[in-house]
Amino acid sequence: MDVYRAFLAIILSFLILIGYQYFFVKPLPQQPQQQAGQEQKPQQEKSLPPAQKPAGSAAGAAISAAPVVTPDPSARDIRVITPLYRAVISEQGGGIRSFVLTRYRTEMTEGSGNMQLVTPGLPVNELPGVFSLDGGQARLPLFRADREQVEIKTTEERATLTLTATEGSGLTIVRTLTFHGDSYLIEQKVEVRSTASAPVAISPALVMENAPFSHNSASSRYLFRGPAAYVDGKLVQIKEKKLADGPRVLTGAISWAGYMDNYFIMALIPPAGSGHTVTVSRLAPDRVRTVIAETGVTLEPGKSLTLEYASYFGPKKLTILKSVNHDLAGSVNFGWFDILAKPMLWLLNLFHAVIGNYGIAIILLTVLIKLVFWPITQKGMRSMKNMQKLQPKVAKLKEKYKDDPARMNQEMMALYKTYKVNPVGGCLPMFIQIPFFFALYRVLMAAIELRHAPFMLWINDLSAPDRLMIPGFDIPYIHGIPVLTLLMGASMYLQQKMTPTTADPTQARIMQFLPVVFTFMFINFASGLVLYWFINNLLSILQQVLINRQQKTA
Repeated sequence: MDVYRAFLAIILSFLILIGYQYFFVKPLPQQPQQQAGQEQKPQQEKSLPPAQKPAGSAAGAAISAAPVVTPDPSARDIRVITPLYRAVISEQGGGIRSFVLTRYRTEMTEGSGNMQLVTPGLPVNELPGVFSLDGGQARLPLFRADREQVEIKTTEERATLTLTATEGSGLTIVRTLTFHGDSYLIEQKVEVRSTASAPVAISPALVMENAPFSHNSASSRYLFRGPAAYVDGKLVQIKEKKLADGPRVLTGAISWAGYMDNYFIMALIPPAGSGHTVTVSRLAPDRVRTVIAETGVTLEPGKSLTLEYASYFGPKKLTILKSVNHDLAGSVNFGWFDILAKPMLWLLNLFHAVIGNYGIAIILLTVLIKLVFWPITQKGMRSMKNMQKLQPKVAKLKEKYKDDPARMNQEMMALYKTYKVNPVGGCLPMFIQIPFFFALYRVLMAAIELRHAPFMLWINDLSAPDRLMIPGFDIPYIHGIPVLTLLMGASMYLQQKMTPTTADPTQARIMQFLPVVFTFMFINFASGLVLYWFINNLLSILQQVLINRQQKTA
């Protein structure tokens, strides 16, 4: 086996993965309003029967029609203020008109304002958290709140808001929302009482409509964003194109359902152990409607039904999601490398807790990973160096037995045995490290901890591409000098020149273009990822220098 070809296969595999994302993943659309993978399709996901599917649009993609509801002028907006967020709740349907995260900004720019999760201007029946008894159709209860404002000033406080509505069918709905000063979780107890003279069939439901969040994250281009749910212990991510044939229905043990991208999530949480169904439909391009409904419920005269819901609108920060529970931590998904990525994220946060700088934390994590693999990498580099020394002898064998491949392979194996050289020893360490690299790659692309996290000098956001802005100087397309990316490319070129190779001249010339290709692709990658790659290159160069010195003195 040619060690060099194995190494080239590794590089080409990486290029295919990253290049596909770079050239073929659709960019995020620019939203005028305020505003993350591969789909997993379990057995519980299915399309609605043909009779229930809406007609397709002219473009061939099914667009569902949302129910039309006339706004009630008497409905008030109730304000909720906590140390973590500011929200506005409408009395008509009890949906959330606005949800602003006070600890997260939309953009790095000074005037961008805090992060708004709810799409402005939604009709009242599409607001997140709307509650109804008709399965999410057009009949919205008109609630009356017991206060006009809820304010929590400290993280230790909690407060409640009671919304009461009376239905013409003889039903009374009492919703009690509990807010916590130290949590994004909103608990909700719903009691439905019947004073009707006959049994009433109801279908309790929570509804929300979503569009892409307004932050313009570089990483969001490459990662999943859209409707998602946690069903039967598995994360289900529904891409928009999968809704082109009509709504999708999820059944089973539903922990939560909602909308997310790589940094934020809006999740509705149904009562545990209930027979709820999640229906996700497409209202317009980049706009989806999610309904969590329970059917087949009959309320007898004089009886009452109590349901306990919850909602989480906030950051996809693993430590916060684990403390909230409800399987929300399952929304942080690093794909195939999840089992390696989450420990790396934990280490990254540990280093940050000590140092206070995520850029330094990335450097320390890179050094730690390099130290763990230092012995096997050292062995692989030495093997490649020894293979390089044998190349003249290998070339003579190839020339001597060019007409007898079997004899040539036999003589080459004997040569390797004589000089105690393993022909695959140079590439095995690389194969072992590949899963760890991709795990860290996913962490640095998706971790909200790096969002707007400064490093030093011109790098003030490790989740954004690095750009050194010079007044009066502009480069088309990239608008600034990608200094760190250029340094990474230079270090990769230097590493390549120092690394022993068994390639023929044609292959060697091809390899010379790899640093240029990588530099081009990394220009729009998050600076945290570029920083990792740059430090890793420097450590590899240091290791090669030490090996060269050892062999000279040997």
